[in-house]
Amino acid sequence: MAATLIDGRAVAQRVREQVAADVAVFTAETGDQPGLATVLVGDDPASAVYVANKRRACVAAGIADLHAHLPADVSQDELVAHIQKLNADPQVSGILLQLPVPAHLDANLLVELISPDKDVDGLTAVSAGRLAQGVPGLRPCTPSGVIELLDHHDVELQGAEAVIVGRSDLVGKPLIHLLLQRNATVTVCHSRTRDLPAVARRADVLVAAVGVPRLIGADAVKPGATVIDVGINRLEEGLVGDVDFDAVREVAGLITPVPGGVGPMTIALLLRNTLTAARLQRGL
Repeated sequence: MAATLIDGRAVAQRVREQVAADVAVFTAETGDQPGLATVLVGDDPASAVYVANKRRACVAAGIADLHAHLPADVSQDELVAHIQKLNADPQVSGILLQLPVPAHLDANLLVELISPDKDVDGLTAVSAGRLAQGVPGLRPCTPSGVIELLDHHDVELQGAEAVIVGRSDLVGKPLIHLLLQRNATVTVCHSRTRDLPAVARRADVLVAAVGVPRLIGADAVKPGATVIDVGINRLEEGLVGDVDFDAVREVAGLITPVPGGVGPMTIALLLRNTLTAARLQRGL
């Protein structure tokens, strides 16, 4: 029997509707509107589309759209000054610097300048440390979206064996801590892992987030496992994930499609993070 599809679009819509309702309550109670400051540098078409989608979602949720589009030749000092201005602005609940930035800019330095209390992407070292230590803070959106999908389908994490394929700072590493906090037993695979399919087959929950098209085949999946595909790879035939979807669907119990799985969750969790940031900044 083919696996049940995890509909990320439907779950993301539910999250967005709840955030919009909560934003309305926050605004009514405080007299302030949460605000997301998006910063786009240059004219990269893909980045422009991503930012436009985030801005539309903010407006729909009742979050103030505080956008800045800076020229591609903006200097490091000018961008540093802009981020510092946003850090000091009480109307700005969250700051999102769209990556990548032009090559002459130091992206790591710029990200680290963002106040951890406004770091809605959860990318700063302070945010990573808060996550690792299990203290309150803003969590990365995509890994948080993975947990949201698992919860929506009542996937038991306590005592489960979870295998993450990929150790990126954006997904793999944060997801380790999110799963450990739910009492899963976590294994992380990467390019040096010996016999990847054998390790992956142990997983009750298998997360692929490595950026290699269709890397995970049916031989790497335990029958009935939950398979979460974070990969987005553009091939001639369109977008595909890190999982060989057609083959793995015949083995897994639950599976996310690409597109329409994890992707929609990222913006939904960005909205939630912006509201969370606004609450934290008010001590709520």
